[in-house]
Amino acid sequence: MATKLYFSRDTKVIAHIPQSSAATKSMYYDIPVLDGYSFSQATNTSEITLNEAQSTSGVSRRGRAMFNDSYAPVEWSFSTYMMPFTSAGGTKGTSGKASATDGAHCEVTEALWAMFFGQTGNAGITSDTSNLDITQSTANKATVGVFDLFFIMGASQAATAYNFTTGAATANQMIYKLSDCSIGEASFDFDLDGIATVNWSGNGKLISEEATLNLSSSDALINEGVSNTTGFIRNRISDLTMSGDASGSSVTYTSTLTGGNISWSNNLTYLTPETLGVVNQPLGHVTGTKSINGNFTCYLDNASATSSAEFYEDIVEATSDIQNSFSLSFDIGGSGTPHCIITMPTAHLEVPTHSIDEVISLETNFHALPSDFDSTDEISVFQFVGKDVNA
Repeated sequence: MATKLYFSRDTKVIAHIPQSSAATKSMYYDIPVLDGYSFSQATNTSEITLNEAQSTSGVSRRGRAMFNDSYAPVEWSFSTYMMPFTSAGGTKGTSGKASATDGAHCEVTEALWAMFFGQTGNAGITSDTSNLDITQSTANKATVGVFDLFFIMGASQAATAYNFTTGAATANQMIYKLSDCSIGEASFDFDLDGIATVNWSGNGKLISEEATLNLSSSDALINEGVSNTTGFIRNRISDLTMSGDASGSSVTYTSTLTGGNISWSNNLTYLTPETLGVVNQPLGHVTGTKSINGNFTCYLDNASATSSAEFYEDIVEATSDIQNSFSLSFDIGGSGTPHCIITMPTAHLEVPTHSIDEVISLETNFHALPSDFDSTDEISVFQFVGKDVNA
């Protein structure tokens, strides 16, 4: 019998999302991932050993025993491109449509952002013919969204699209289901020579092998925009606008980015029982402090009163400021189409550090903060403008 091997390049990832009710997973999203994805689950074990002197016959027992106490939470990660697009319109989920409105702006991973900030696929998502807005209005909960992830190995070999069966035949696949997943972290790097990419990671309860997954005629599968090849965002045409009052008066600084990073974290903790005599499984998660931070780099420039050298001087000389507050607006992809805007109205900036290279640069760490402890406004604008990829 010929060996049945699977290649990572043939993998498809499907997310099963609770669309309108956190208790019911109702919509499937095709998530186009990049090379380098991973998922795994370990076990927590106990070891029992003996520590005794030798017997009268000169024998010392040196054996040991091991027991499975519990499953550790599933760990998973993958990367996706930022891929905003405008929908052709139609019943959501029917024929893969992402929106009922013709021309509505969508993003292929918008459901993941909804799961990160809320508990349903509709949480904080507002899509119209102007843009796609993602808000954090539901991010003040003790739990975030719970969904299933399917990793289908050999998906490209399926005889019928989205009709998968685990088996040894050439046209068969290997289907792994990661149950009750949650997103712990998402990060974005400003790779100037690359395409805007988000790195996702999180946990789940259990990995299982599924016999079938047939979505070929489903009215609950969204895959619009997945196959587009022109709606990517280019990092090189991104820019940053900063405004603050470190100098004693409000100043808007303009910087040309040479690199940077934005990271979001839910700081999840998974809870697992410790009952004796059984192999315990994770119950679920609770959220910790939400943190949004990152850094940006730019060349040291002294051409004007709003350049990076002046920014450094203003912030380093603000020696009496216990707290500082800057508005940061990242326009990823510039003002053209497609692009993404992320605005942090009350960011705390650390004193920039100099990077001594052939061209001297400044690196600045920032922390997006809410206006007060009760608010969820660390990000005031998180907006995608898509390209018509259906034309």
